[in-house]
Amino acid sequence: MRRTLVASLAAALTAVLLLPVPAAHADDAAARSASPRSTIPALTDERGRTLTLRGWNVEDKANRGDAALSAIEEKHFRDMRAKGFNFARLLVFWDDLEPRRGHYSRSYLQKIERILDWAERHDVRVLLDAHQDVFGPAFGHRGMPEWATRTDGLPFEPNPEDWFSEYFQPAVQRAFTHLYEDEDLRRAQARMWRVLATRFADHPAVFGYDLINEPMGELRPGEQLPDAARRIEREHLTPMYNRLADAIRSVDDDNWVFVEPTPIVGEGVPTGLGRIDDEKVVYAPHFYNTAMEGGADYDPSAGWIEAYERAVTRYPKQYGVPVVVGEWGPLNNSLPNMDRFYRDAMSSLGRYSSGWAGYVWCYGGGYCAVDESGAFRTNKELTAEPYAEAVAGTVRSSSYDPATGTYRLTYDAARRSHLTELSLPSDDWRVTARGGAVVVQRGGRAWVWAVPGARVAVTAVRR
Repeated sequence: MRRTLVASLAAALTAVLLLPVPAAHADDAAARSASPRSTIPALTDERGRTLTLRGWNVEDKANRGDAALSAIEEKHFRDMRAKGFNFARLLVFWDDLEPRRGHYSRSYLQKIERILDWAERHDVRVLLDAHQDVFGPAFGHRGMPEWATRTDGLPFEPNPEDWFSEYFQPAVQRAFTHLYEDEDLRRAQARMWRVLATRFADHPAVFGYDLINEPMGELRPGEQLPDAARRIEREHLTPMYNRLADAIRSVDDDNWVFVEPTPIVGEGVPTGLGRIDDEKVVYAPHFYNTAMEGGADYDPSAGWIEAYERAVTRYPKQYGVPVVVGEWGPLNNSLPNMDRFYRDAMSSLGRYSSGWAGYVWCYGGGYCAVDESGAFRTNKELTAEPYAEAVAGTVRSSSYDPATGTYRLTYDAARRSHLTELSLPSDDWRVTARGGAVVVQRGGRAWVWAVPGARVAVTAVRR
Protein backbone atom coordinates (compact mmCIF):
# COMPACT_ATOMS: atom_id res chain seq x y z
CA MET A 1 0.00 0.00 0.00
CA ARG A 2 2.73 2.46 0.92
CA ARG A 3 4.42 2.20 -2.48
CA THR A 4 1.23 3.34 -4.20
CA LEU A 5 1.51 6.67 -2.37
CA VAL A 6 4.68 7.73 -4.19
CA ALA A 7 2.99 9.37 -7.17
CA SER A 8 0.56 11.30 -4.98
CA LEU A 9 3.35 12.47 -2.71
CA ALA A 10 5.48 13.64 -5.61
CA ALA A 11 2.59 15.69 -6.95
CA ALA A 12 1.88 17.27 -3.58
CA LEU A 13 5.44 17.88 -2.40
CA THR A 14 6.07 21.06 -4.36
CA ALA A 15 2.92 22.69 -2.99
CA VAL A 16 3.79 21.65 0.54
CA LEU A 17 7.27 23.12 0.37
CA LEU A 18 5.75 26.48 -0.56
CA LEU A 19 3.64 26.58 2.61
CA PRO A 20 4.61 29.17 5.23
CA VAL A 21 6.20 27.68 8.33
CA PRO A 22 4.14 28.72 11.36
CA ALA A 23 6.20 30.11 14.19
CA ALA A 24 6.40 28.16 17.44
CA HIS A 25 3.71 29.39 19.77
CA ALA A 26 4.51 31.22 22.99
CA ASP A 27 2.26 28.82 24.88
CA ASP A 28 4.53 25.82 24.30
CA ALA A 29 4.64 25.03 28.04
CA ALA A 30 0.86 25.00 28.26
CA ALA A 31 0.65 22.78 25.20
CA ARG A 32 3.07 20.31 26.70
CA SER A 33 1.15 20.13 29.96
CA ALA A 34 -2.07 19.45 28.06
CA SER A 35 -0.59 16.82 25.79
CA PRO A 36 -1.36 13.15 26.40
CA ARG A 37 1.26 10.97 28.12
CA SER A 38 3.24 14.09 29.08
CA THR A 39 5.28 12.21 31.68
CA ILE A 40 5.17 8.73 30.08
CA PRO A 41 7.22 7.99 26.96
CA ALA A 42 5.40 7.24 23.74
CA LEU A 43 6.00 4.29 21.47
CA THR A 44 8.05 5.10 18.39
CA ASP A 45 8.81 3.39 15.12
CA GLU A 46 12.09 2.94 13.28
CA ARG A 47 11.75 6.47 11.82
CA GLY A 48 11.21 8.04 15.21
CA ARG A 49 7.52 8.73 14.66
CA THR A 50 5.17 8.69 17.65
CA LEU A 51 2.90 5.66 17.39
CA THR A 52 -0.60 4.89 18.58
CA LEU A 53 -1.80 1.29 18.49
CA ARG A 54 -5.51 0.52 18.63
CA GLY A 55 -6.91 -2.89 17.97
CA TRP A 56 -8.06 -6.20 19.34
CA ASN A 57 -6.94 -9.56 20.57
CA VAL A 58 -7.17 -12.32 17.97
CA GLU A 59 -7.39 -15.87 19.27
CA ASP A 60 -8.27 -19.51 18.82
CA LYS A 61 -8.39 -21.14 22.24
CA ALA A 62 -10.64 -23.99 21.18
CA ASN A 63 -8.54 -25.79 18.56
CA ARG A 64 -5.27 -27.64 19.13
CA GLY A 65 -2.82 -29.81 17.21
CA ASP A 66 -3.63 -30.10 13.51
CA ALA A 67 -6.61 -27.76 13.96
CA ALA A 68 -4.68 -25.09 15.91
CA LEU A 69 -5.41 -21.49 14.89
CA SER A 70 -7.99 -22.63 12.33
CA ALA A 71 -10.63 -20.25 13.74
CA ILE A 72 -8.52 -17.23 12.69
CA GLU A 73 -9.10 -16.08 9.11
CA GLU A 74 -7.87 -13.28 6.90
CA LYS A 75 -11.18 -11.48 7.40
CA HIS A 76 -10.23 -10.77 11.02
CA PHE A 77 -7.49 -8.40 9.84
CA ARG A 78 -9.38 -7.07 6.82
CA ASP A 79 -12.41 -6.18 8.93
CA MET A 80 -10.37 -4.68 11.78
CA ARG A 81 -8.48 -2.40 9.41
CA ALA A 82 -11.71 -1.43 7.63
CA LYS A 83 -13.05 -0.14 10.95
CA GLY A 84 -9.90 1.83 11.68
CA PHE A 85 -7.83 -0.57 13.83
CA ASN A 86 -4.12 -1.08 13.20
CA PHE A 87 -3.10 -3.55 15.92
CA ALA A 88 -3.67 -7.19 16.84
CA ARG A 89 -2.51 -9.11 19.89
CA LEU A 90 -2.22 -12.65 18.56
CA LEU A 91 -2.52 -15.43 21.14
CA VAL A 92 -0.01 -18.26 20.68
CA PHE A 93 0.37 -21.23 22.99
CA TRP A 94 3.54 -22.90 24.22
CA ASP A 95 1.66 -26.21 24.51
CA ASP A 96 1.01 -26.16 20.74
CA LEU A 97 4.48 -24.91 19.85
CA GLU A 98 6.33 -27.52 21.93
CA PRO A 99 3.93 -30.41 22.63
CA ARG A 100 6.85 -32.67 23.53
CA ARG A 101 9.90 -31.36 25.28
CA GLY A 102 12.48 -30.22 22.73
CA HIS A 103 10.19 -30.91 19.75
CA TYR A 104 8.85 -27.72 18.14
CA SER A 105 5.92 -27.92 15.75
CA ARG A 106 6.83 -26.76 12.26
CA SER A 107 3.19 -26.74 11.24
CA TYR A 108 2.28 -24.46 14.15
CA LEU A 109 5.02 -22.02 13.17
CA GLN A 110 3.75 -22.12 9.57
CA LYS A 111 0.22 -21.34 10.73
CA ILE A 112 1.46 -18.36 12.75
CA GLU A 113 3.36 -17.15 9.70
CA ARG A 114 0.27 -17.41 7.51
CA ILE A 115 -1.65 -15.25 10.00
CA LEU A 116 1.18 -12.72 10.08
CA ASP A 117 1.12 -12.58 6.28
CA TRP A 118 -2.58 -11.69 6.42
CA ALA A 119 -1.84 -8.97 8.96
CA GLU A 120 0.91 -7.54 6.75
CA ARG A 121 -1.43 -7.54 3.76
CA HIS A 122 -3.88 -5.36 5.68
CA ASP A 123 -1.24 -3.21 7.38
CA VAL A 124 -1.94 -4.41 10.92
CA ARG A 125 0.90 -4.56 13.45
CA VAL A 126 1.01 -7.76 15.52
CA LEU A 127 2.05 -8.49 19.09
CA LEU A 128 2.83 -12.18 19.64
CA ASP A 129 1.37 -13.07 23.03
CA ALA A 130 2.59 -16.19 24.87
CA HIS A 131 -0.82 -16.83 26.35
CA GLN A 132 -1.82 -18.88 29.34
CA ASP A 133 -5.03 -19.27 31.30
CA VAL A 134 -4.77 -21.12 34.63
CA PHE A 135 -1.29 -22.26 33.59
CA GLY A 136 -2.23 -24.73 30.86
CA PRO A 137 -3.73 -28.01 29.65
CA ALA A 138 -2.94 -29.87 32.86
CA PHE A 139 -5.78 -27.84 34.39
CA GLY A 140 -8.12 -27.82 31.39
CA HIS A 141 -6.92 -24.58 29.82
CA ARG A 142 -4.18 -23.44 27.42
CA GLY A 143 -0.63 -22.27 27.96
CA MET A 144 2.33 -24.12 29.43
CA PRO A 145 2.75 -27.71 28.18
CA GLU A 146 1.82 -30.58 30.47
CA TRP A 147 5.44 -31.73 30.52
CA ALA A 148 6.34 -28.31 32.04
CA THR A 149 3.65 -28.55 34.75
CA ARG A 150 4.84 -29.64 38.20
CA THR A 151 2.37 -29.71 41.09
CA ASP A 152 4.10 -31.80 43.78
CA GLY A 153 0.86 -33.76 44.02
CA LEU A 154 -1.12 -30.81 45.38
CA PRO A 155 -4.89 -30.79 44.75
CA PHE A 156 -6.80 -29.10 41.98
CA GLU A 157 -10.58 -28.72 41.85
CA PRO A 158 -11.97 -27.23 38.64
CA ASN A 159 -14.56 -24.49 38.94
CA PRO A 160 -16.05 -23.83 35.49
CA GLU A 161 -18.52 -21.30 36.93
CA ASP A 162 -15.60 -19.10 38.03
CA TRP A 163 -12.55 -20.21 36.08
CA PHE A 164 -10.37 -17.35 37.39
CA SER A 165 -10.71 -18.75 40.92
CA GLU A 166 -8.78 -21.80 39.70
CA TYR A 167 -5.61 -19.69 39.82
CA PHE A 168 -5.83 -20.02 43.60
CA GLN A 169 -5.92 -23.81 43.60
CA PRO A 170 -2.79 -25.24 45.31
CA ALA A 171 -1.65 -27.26 42.29
CA VAL A 172 -1.86 -24.26 39.94
CA GLN A 173 0.02 -21.99 42.32
CA ARG A 174 2.77 -24.56 42.81
CA ALA A 175 3.11 -24.99 39.03
CA PHE A 176 3.89 -21.26 38.74
CA THR A 177 6.50 -21.52 41.48
CA HIS A 178 8.28 -24.33 39.63
CA LEU A 179 8.17 -22.36 36.37
CA TYR A 180 9.85 -19.42 38.06
CA GLU A 181 12.37 -21.35 40.14
CA ASP A 182 13.32 -24.62 38.36
CA GLU A 183 16.39 -24.05 36.23
CA ASP A 184 15.42 -26.54 33.51
CA LEU A 185 12.00 -24.90 33.08
CA ARG A 186 13.62 -21.48 32.95
CA ARG A 187 15.86 -22.68 30.13
CA ALA A 188 12.93 -24.30 28.33
CA GLN A 189 10.86 -21.11 28.45
CA ALA A 190 13.81 -19.08 27.15
CA ARG A 191 14.35 -21.57 24.31
CA MET A 192 10.67 -21.33 23.38
CA TRP A 193 11.00 -17.57 23.00
CA ARG A 194 14.22 -17.88 21.00
CA VAL A 195 12.40 -20.22 18.60
CA LEU A 196 9.58 -17.71 18.10
CA ALA A 197 11.86 -14.69 17.81
CA THR A 198 14.27 -16.45 15.44
CA ARG A 199 11.41 -17.36 13.13
CA PHE A 200 9.54 -14.05 13.20
CA ALA A 201 12.04 -11.30 14.08
CA ASP A 202 12.13 -10.03 10.51
CA HIS A 203 8.49 -10.48 9.62
CA PRO A 204 7.14 -7.03 8.66
CA ALA A 205 3.92 -7.50 10.67
CA VAL A 206 5.63 -8.32 13.97
CA PHE A 207 5.88 -5.41 16.37
CA GLY A 208 6.68 -7.10 19.65
CA TYR A 209 6.49 -10.03 22.06
CA ASP A 210 4.22 -10.28 25.12
CA LEU A 211 6.29 -12.58 27.34
CA ILE A 212 3.47 -14.16 29.36
CA ASN A 213 -0.22 -13.44 29.71
CA GLU A 214 -1.64 -12.57 33.14
CA PRO A 215 1.09 -14.23 35.25
CA MET A 216 0.19 -15.37 38.74
CA GLY A 217 2.01 -17.21 41.53
CA GLU A 218 1.85 -18.89 44.90
CA LEU A 219 0.49 -17.11 47.97
CA ARG A 220 2.18 -17.65 51.31
CA PRO A 221 0.10 -18.61 54.36
CA GLY A 222 -1.71 -15.57 55.74
CA GLU A 223 -0.52 -13.32 52.89
CA GLN A 224 -3.02 -10.80 51.51
CA LEU A 225 -3.50 -10.88 47.75
CA PRO A 226 -2.16 -7.34 47.02
CA ASP A 227 0.98 -8.06 49.04
CA ALA A 228 1.41 -11.42 47.33
CA ALA A 229 1.01 -9.85 43.89
CA ARG A 230 3.70 -7.23 44.56
CA ARG A 231 6.06 -9.89 45.94
CA ILE A 232 5.51 -12.23 42.97
CA GLU A 233 6.11 -9.35 40.57
CA ARG A 234 9.27 -8.28 42.39
CA GLU A 235 10.83 -11.69 43.16
CA HIS A 236 9.64 -13.84 40.25
CA LEU A 237 8.39 -11.79 37.31
CA THR A 238 11.17 -9.21 37.21
CA PRO A 239 14.01 -11.77 36.92
CA MET A 240 11.93 -13.90 34.54
CA TYR A 241 11.33 -10.95 32.21
CA ASN A 242 15.01 -10.08 32.23
CA ARG A 243 15.89 -13.69 31.34
CA LEU A 244 13.37 -13.83 28.51
CA ALA A 245 14.34 -10.42 27.17
CA ASP A 246 17.96 -11.57 27.02
CA ALA A 247 16.89 -14.70 25.16
CA ILE A 248 14.99 -12.66 22.59
CA ARG A 249 17.79 -10.14 22.18
CA SER A 250 20.15 -12.96 21.26
CA VAL A 251 18.24 -13.19 17.96
CA ASP A 252 16.19 -9.96 17.67
CA ASP A 253 17.44 -6.45 18.45
CA ASP A 254 14.53 -4.51 16.99
CA ASN A 255 11.08 -5.55 18.19
CA TRP A 256 9.53 -4.41 21.46
CA VAL A 257 9.28 -6.59 24.58
CA PHE A 258 5.96 -6.32 26.44
CA VAL A 259 5.81 -7.15 30.15
CA GLU A 260 2.68 -7.62 32.24
CA PRO A 261 2.02 -7.28 35.95
CA THR A 262 -0.29 -9.76 37.67
CA PRO A 263 -4.00 -9.15 36.92
CA ILE A 264 -4.38 -7.72 40.45
CA VAL A 265 -3.44 -4.32 39.02
CA GLY A 266 -7.03 -4.21 37.72
CA GLU A 267 -8.16 -3.54 41.28
CA GLY A 268 -6.05 -0.39 41.50
CA VAL A 269 -3.02 -2.09 43.08
CA PRO A 270 0.33 -0.65 41.88
CA THR A 271 2.74 -3.25 40.54
CA GLY A 272 5.84 -4.49 42.34
CA LEU A 273 7.71 -5.06 39.06
CA GLY A 274 11.30 -3.87 39.00
CA ARG A 275 13.45 -2.61 36.16
CA ILE A 276 13.69 -4.64 32.98
CA ASP A 277 17.15 -4.03 31.55
CA ASP A 278 16.18 -3.55 27.93
CA GLU A 279 15.92 -0.45 25.76
CA LYS A 280 12.60 -1.40 24.12
CA VAL A 281 10.25 -2.39 26.95
CA VAL A 282 6.50 -1.75 27.01
CA TYR A 283 4.43 -2.01 30.18
CA ALA A 284 1.32 -3.98 29.23
CA PRO A 285 -1.26 -4.21 32.03
CA HIS A 286 -4.82 -5.41 31.56
CA PHE A 287 -7.87 -3.30 32.33
CA TYR A 288 -10.59 -5.42 33.94
CA ASN A 289 -12.88 -4.86 36.90
CA THR A 290 -13.92 -7.83 39.07
CA ALA A 291 -17.51 -6.68 39.53
CA MET A 292 -18.04 -6.02 35.83
CA GLU A 293 -16.44 -9.34 34.93
CA GLY A 294 -19.05 -10.91 37.20
CA GLY A 295 -21.87 -9.28 35.24
CA ALA A 296 -22.35 -5.99 37.14
CA ASP A 297 -23.02 -2.72 35.37
CA TYR A 298 -20.48 0.10 35.35
CA ASP A 299 -20.76 2.42 38.35
CA PRO A 300 -19.22 5.81 37.47
CA SER A 301 -19.39 6.96 41.10
CA ALA A 302 -17.22 4.07 42.34
CA GLY A 303 -14.04 5.71 41.02
CA TRP A 304 -12.63 2.46 39.62
CA ILE A 305 -11.20 3.93 36.41
CA GLU A 306 -9.57 6.77 38.33
CA ALA A 307 -8.02 4.35 40.85
CA TYR A 308 -6.80 2.09 38.05
CA GLU A 309 -5.22 5.00 36.19
CA ARG A 310 -3.39 6.19 39.31
CA ALA A 311 -2.05 2.69 39.97
CA VAL A 312 -1.14 1.76 36.44
CA THR A 313 0.81 4.92 35.64
CA ARG A 314 3.28 4.60 38.51
CA TYR A 315 5.50 2.00 36.88
CA PRO A 316 5.92 3.69 33.47
CA LYS A 317 6.64 7.02 35.13
CA GLN A 318 9.23 5.45 37.43
CA TYR A 319 11.05 3.46 34.74
CA GLY A 320 10.38 5.62 31.68
CA VAL A 321 8.60 3.07 29.50
CA PRO A 322 5.53 3.32 27.24
CA VAL A 323 2.18 1.73 28.10
CA VAL A 324 -0.04 -0.43 25.89
CA VAL A 325 -3.06 -2.02 27.58
CA GLY A 326 -3.14 -5.62 26.37
CA GLU A 327 -6.76 -6.53 27.16
CA TRP A 328 -9.89 -4.69 28.19
CA GLY A 329 -13.65 -4.69 27.74
CA PRO A 330 -16.59 -6.07 29.72
CA LEU A 331 -18.44 -9.31 29.05
CA ASN A 332 -21.88 -7.68 29.07
CA ASN A 333 -21.50 -4.53 27.01
CA SER A 334 -25.22 -3.72 26.70
CA LEU A 335 -26.04 -2.84 30.32
CA PRO A 336 -27.49 0.67 30.93
CA ASN A 337 -24.21 2.37 31.93
CA MET A 338 -21.93 0.70 29.41
CA ASP A 339 -22.04 3.57 26.97
CA ARG A 340 -20.69 5.77 29.78
CA PHE A 341 -18.07 3.12 30.56
CA TYR A 342 -16.72 3.06 27.01
CA ARG A 343 -16.53 6.85 26.86
CA ASP A 344 -14.80 7.09 30.25
CA ALA A 345 -12.45 4.22 29.40
CA MET A 346 -11.47 5.66 26.02
CA SER A 347 -10.78 9.02 27.63
CA SER A 348 -8.64 7.45 30.34
CA LEU A 349 -6.68 5.24 27.96
CA GLY A 350 -5.92 8.27 25.81
CA ARG A 351 -4.39 10.13 28.75
CA TYR A 352 -1.56 7.71 29.48
CA SER A 353 -1.28 4.89 26.96
CA SER A 354 0.25 4.48 23.53
CA GLY A 355 -2.60 2.18 22.66
CA TRP A 356 -4.61 -0.89 23.51
CA ALA A 357 -6.01 -4.20 22.34
CA GLY A 358 -9.64 -4.85 23.22
CA TYR A 359 -10.88 -8.30 24.02
CA VAL A 360 -11.74 -9.87 21.58
CA TRP A 361 -12.17 -9.64 17.77
CA CYS A 362 -14.58 -12.45 17.01
CA TYR A 363 -17.95 -12.81 15.33
CA GLY A 364 -20.75 -13.65 17.75
CA GLY A 365 -21.72 -13.02 21.37
CA GLY A 366 -19.96 -12.78 24.71
CA TYR A 367 -16.80 -10.71 24.51
CA CYS A 368 -16.90 -10.53 20.68
CA ALA A 369 -16.44 -7.07 19.19
CA VAL A 370 -18.74 -7.73 16.24
CA ASP A 371 -21.70 -9.97 15.46
CA GLU A 372 -21.92 -12.68 12.81
CA SER A 373 -22.48 -10.06 10.09
CA GLY A 374 -19.42 -8.05 11.12
CA ALA A 375 -21.40 -5.16 12.65
CA PHE A 376 -20.30 -3.74 15.98
CA ARG A 377 -22.16 -5.12 18.95
CA THR A 378 -23.85 -2.68 21.34
CA ASN A 379 -21.51 0.11 22.49
CA LYS A 380 -18.43 -1.50 20.91
CA GLU A 381 -18.64 1.08 18.13
CA LEU A 382 -17.47 3.63 20.71
CA THR A 383 -13.97 2.13 20.44
CA ALA A 384 -13.73 3.27 16.81
CA GLU A 385 -12.40 6.83 16.88
CA PRO A 386 -10.06 8.84 14.66
CA TYR A 387 -6.47 8.79 15.88
CA ALA A 388 -2.95 9.41 14.64
CA GLU A 389 -1.28 6.08 13.92
CA ALA A 390 2.11 7.69 13.40
CA VAL A 391 3.09 11.32 13.97
CA ALA A 392 6.23 12.59 12.27
CA GLY A 393 7.14 15.02 15.00
CA THR A 394 6.40 16.02 18.57
CA VAL A 395 2.74 15.76 19.58
CA ARG A 396 1.51 18.90 21.33
CA SER A 397 -2.13 17.93 21.79
CA SER A 398 -4.62 15.34 20.58
CA SER A 399 -8.34 15.12 21.27
CA TYR A 400 -11.59 13.73 19.96
CA ASP A 401 -15.07 15.07 20.69
CA PRO A 402 -17.61 12.32 19.92
CA ALA A 403 -20.52 14.76 20.32
CA THR A 404 -19.37 16.88 17.36
CA GLY A 405 -17.40 14.18 15.57
CA THR A 406 -14.25 16.31 15.56
CA TYR A 407 -10.68 15.08 15.96
CA ARG A 408 -7.82 17.53 16.45
CA LEU A 409 -4.09 16.90 16.40
CA THR A 410 -1.36 19.51 16.85
CA TYR A 411 2.30 18.63 16.40
CA ASP A 412 5.67 20.13 15.58
CA ALA A 413 6.94 18.46 12.43
CA ALA A 414 10.23 16.60 12.70
CA ARG A 415 13.38 18.06 11.20
CA ARG A 416 13.50 15.10 8.83
CA SER A 417 10.42 14.86 6.66
CA HIS A 418 8.17 11.83 7.10
CA LEU A 419 4.48 11.27 6.67
CA THR A 420 2.04 11.55 9.54
CA GLU A 421 -0.65 8.87 9.25
CA LEU A 422 -4.23 9.15 10.49
CA SER A 423 -6.71 6.35 10.94
CA LEU A 424 -10.42 7.07 10.50
CA PRO A 425 -13.30 4.70 11.32
CA SER A 426 -14.68 5.11 7.79
CA ASP A 427 -14.27 7.19 4.62
CA ASP A 428 -16.85 9.69 5.84
CA TRP A 429 -14.44 12.33 7.21
CA ARG A 430 -13.10 15.65 5.97
CA VAL A 431 -9.43 16.13 6.90
CA THR A 432 -7.56 19.44 6.77
CA ALA A 433 -4.04 20.37 7.86
CA ARG A 434 -2.88 23.90 8.70
CA GLY A 435 0.89 24.10 8.35
CA GLY A 436 0.89 20.94 6.23
CA ALA A 437 -1.04 19.24 3.47
CA VAL A 438 -3.25 16.19 3.26
CA VAL A 439 -1.58 14.45 0.34
CA VAL A 440 -3.72 11.31 0.30
CA GLN A 441 -7.03 10.37 1.89
CA ARG A 442 -8.64 7.04 1.14
CA GLY A 443 -9.82 3.80 2.67
CA GLY A 444 -10.42 5.31 6.11
CA ARG A 445 -6.89 6.74 6.28
CA ALA A 446 -5.15 10.02 5.61
CA TRP A 447 -1.50 11.00 5.16
CA VAL A 448 -0.18 14.46 6.03
CA TRP A 449 3.09 15.98 4.85
CA ALA A 450 4.57 19.04 6.52
CA VAL A 451 7.56 21.32 6.14
CA PRO A 452 10.20 20.22 8.67
CA GLY A 453 9.92 22.23 11.86
CA ALA A 454 6.42 23.52 11.13
CA ARG A 455 3.64 23.68 13.69
CA VAL A 456 0.88 21.54 12.17
CA ALA A 457 -2.78 21.53 13.18
CA VAL A 458 -4.79 18.62 11.73
CA THR A 459 -8.59 18.51 11.97
CA ALA A 460 -10.83 15.62 10.97
CA VAL A 461 -14.58 16.25 10.97
CA ARG A 462 -17.24 13.61 10.47
CA ARG A 463 -19.35 14.51 7.45
